[in-house]
Amino acid sequence: MKKMLINATEREEVRVALVDGQRLYDLDIENRARLQTKANVYKAKVTRVEPSLEAAFVDFGAERHGFLPLKEIAHQYYRSAAPSDGKMRIKDAIKEGTEVIVQVDKEERGTKGAALTTYISLPGRYMVLMPNNPKAGGISRRIEGDDRSELRDALNQLEIPNGMGVIIRTAGVGRSAEELQWDLDYLLKLWAAISEAADENPPQTLLYQESDVIIRAIRYYLKDDIDQVLIDEAHAHRQALDFVSMVMPKYQNRIKAYDDSLPLFNRFQVEGQIETAFQREVRLPSGGSIVIDPTEALVSIDINSARATKGSDIEQTALQTNLEAADEIARQLRLRDMGGLVVIDFIDMNASKNQRAVENRMRDALEIDRARVQLGRISRFGLLEMSRQRLRPSLGETSGMVCPRCTGQGTIRDTKSLALAILRLIQEEASKERTGEVRVIVPVDVSAFLLNEKRSAVGEIEQDSKVRVVIIPNPNMQTPHFEVIRLRDDEVDEDQRESFEIDLSAFETEAATNDEEKAAPAPQALVRGVTPDAPPPAASPAPEKVEQAPAVAETESAPKPGLFPRLWAALFAPMPKAEEVEEKDSKDEKKSEARSGNKSKRRNNRQRKRPAKQADTDANVETKTPADTPSAADNENGESGAEGEPKKRRRRGRRGGRRRSAGEAGSDNTVETTVNTDADLEESTTTADADSTDETSAGENAEPRHRPADKRSEGRRRRRRGAKTDVAATEQTATETNSGNTAAAISAETLVAAAGNDAEAPKDDSAEIFATVQSA
Repeated sequence: MKKMLINATEREEVRVALVDGQRLYDLDIENRARLQTKANVYKAKVTRVEPSLEAAFVDFGAERHGFLPLKEIAHQYYRSAAPSDGKMRIKDAIKEGTEVIVQVDKEERGTKGAALTTYISLPGRYMVLMPNNPKAGGISRRIEGDDRSELRDALNQLEIPNGMGVIIRTAGVGRSAEELQWDLDYLLKLWAAISEAADENPPQTLLYQESDVIIRAIRYYLKDDIDQVLIDEAHAHRQALDFVSMVMPKYQNRIKAYDDSLPLFNRFQVEGQIETAFQREVRLPSGGSIVIDPTEALVSIDINSARATKGSDIEQTALQTNLEAADEIARQLRLRDMGGLVVIDFIDMNASKNQRAVENRMRDALEIDRARVQLGRISRFGLLEMSRQRLRPSLGETSGMVCPRCTGQGTIRDTKSLALAILRLIQEEASKERTGEVRVIVPVDVSAFLLNEKRSAVGEIEQDSKVRVVIIPNPNMQTPHFEVIRLRDDEVDEDQRESFEIDLSAFETEAATNDEEKAAPAPQALVRGVTPDAPPPAASPAPEKVEQAPAVAETESAPKPGLFPRLWAALFAPMPKAEEVEEKDSKDEKKSEARSGNKSKRRNNRQRKRPAKQADTDANVETKTPADTPSAADNENGESGAEGEPKKRRRRGRRGGRRRSAGEAGSDNTVETTVNTDADLEESTTTADADSTDETSAGENAEPRHRPADKRSEGRRRRRRGAKTDVAATEQTATETNSGNTAAAISAETLVAAAGNDAEAPKDDSAEIFATVQSA
């Protein structure tokens, strides 16, 4: 049972947790003291065009100018058309002072400014509107199958203005065209308000601001699988309820207020799971662990087996630990919202199937991630590379700060190493010309080491350079921080202070003041409170799909009858109706097409290895010529349908059936009967034509595909002429065949072939044929 938990009791931050039972699988924390600009729309001004970067720098109101690459500049801002060579350059596209409407694509990170784009995208409930990008649009790649086809039909019914594009989100699955049109009308109204505000206001103006974390979470995550949305603050509950009642009223009864004395997150036991998102090392159920280290270039994840000993051997232990790590890594990436390049160092596994199993587990664990993920394969070094879309600043960026002592490096130098480095720096400064004094302000432990263990070295520096060295301990300074000040000889005379009189407040370690600083007031967007003109249309219930088992599956699952029951049915069964013949003919065609291809060589080799007698029997059953099978013209008029042309041999199909020609492909009166003579023999099919008018026309149009009569016996595979169609010849063939099981089977095949060839034989002769079988 999935729930959405919203904790808004604290003024500084709002937390949204998605839990499945009591397991946390997604988390979003918004720090209200930190201004988030992603997806905000601004009116900006181009301040500098940089041809070397093929980009422009834009002032949109932030302290650091934004970065606008050439590929993100819409054609409506181009100064001129593309040059003759077809390659647009940044100088030809835009100039300094141009006013543009931009949207923040990526927020500032470190020393990098925000990445901007002029292709605006406005997310709605069911779709995303791109008002100035007509080439973009379509359906989310996560939607597949019949849902995609239905949405494509609904998309064609929408009234999308020219020059705009629309992308249907996964929330639009199962929605009617009326519901999609309602969402589109709201987004068009919102874009009209943004365009109007941009025309009336100067640059550096915030036009539209992305919704807060509560509205975002409800818009993106509230679906049919979420049973409840629990909110522990009255104002946030009212805000969420108003949004849901306006946009998705069918979920209105799922928004509930939580007013219990026990904190919301403690009741569902997610506080401890949230704390793991702030830790460097995360434990696995089997005893192993994963270590996550974000760097400037990528996110490094290492997997350690540690105390994991559940496997039967080292390979099984590595596989079990890696499978658990794959699930936990996918979960931690969502909780921490880490984006960019991720490199995972799995425990080495020798078996390739184990590596594929870990890759598949990783791929399955990432299926529920809303971010776009690209997953590689485990390399020969045991590394798996993947990339994850950066939806918003990571948890470490929003809730953390750079360590003031190590400045983000993670380690510091020890006291001895730092003291020796300071001693060398003192010697370097003292050796410079006109140096009168060197003052060194260091932590207490470093000063103790220099004044005691390295007192003689400091004295030698003073004696050799004739420079005074003053070492001042600062109790408010910690390693690795220090300060070395060089004074010229004329400055020494001016500064007559004693060492203990020097003010050390300016050299104290910079402490963290982010919590004490008050957040600057967030600017208010000009476009606010845009509501749909009408309530959303009622969702029409989807018709229930009745699953029907295919008839082919039933026939395949049913046991096949024996030889003589099928022979009896072939001889004495009533002629099939035209509809049954047509249905069976189409099924046989599909089976023949599915079985064709790479099996032909195997069948040919099997045919060559058969005994001579058996191969001859198959040839008698399978080989048919126009002379043996009279056409409709011969039967009715007593003359051939193709005058002056040799009669055409019909090629056999891959499983013994007659190959249908192009003119015969539409014949609806072909009955195909399958006969199994032995377990080692191929299934052969004999075809009888009830109405062969199409066959005659095909024989007139097709070229002869058989060998001349004088060379018909040549070749590796020799075929005998088929059995004659009259009943007397059939009786003689059955009488002359040797007795025994093989002879009976051969006679049965010959009889079936004869019965198939003589489709016009009267029904009274069937008793005579059956008597022949009994005598054989």
